[in-house]
Amino acid sequence: MVAIGSISQNQSEEYINMNINLPDLDFAAAKQAAKEKALELCSHPMILSWKNGITGQTFPDYECGIGDQPFWIRYAQGRGANLTIDVNDGEYLFMVLKI
Repeated sequence: MVAIGSISQNQSEEYINMNINLPDLDFAAAKQAAKEKALELCSHPMILSWKNGITGQTFPDYECGIGDQPFWIRYAQGRGANLTIDVNDGEYLFMVLKI
């Protein structure tokens, strides 16, 4: 991924794969697990955007501008996202700003 926003020298981009083996895993449970993982890495994580890979729903859920990446990714990168949490190989993706 190419970052649109700037990342300070004391930050780096991280990508974490989480495998959660729950037969009834839904978006809310995946989001809570992602929050808990982000809290292990910093004291004030902020989820900037996400994608539900099962339904295709994203947040933010609109298009703006032209780019080679979906807007929900460009939105988070433009606001300094420096952590991506991938739950179950793309079932749920969360882009986070570690503060």
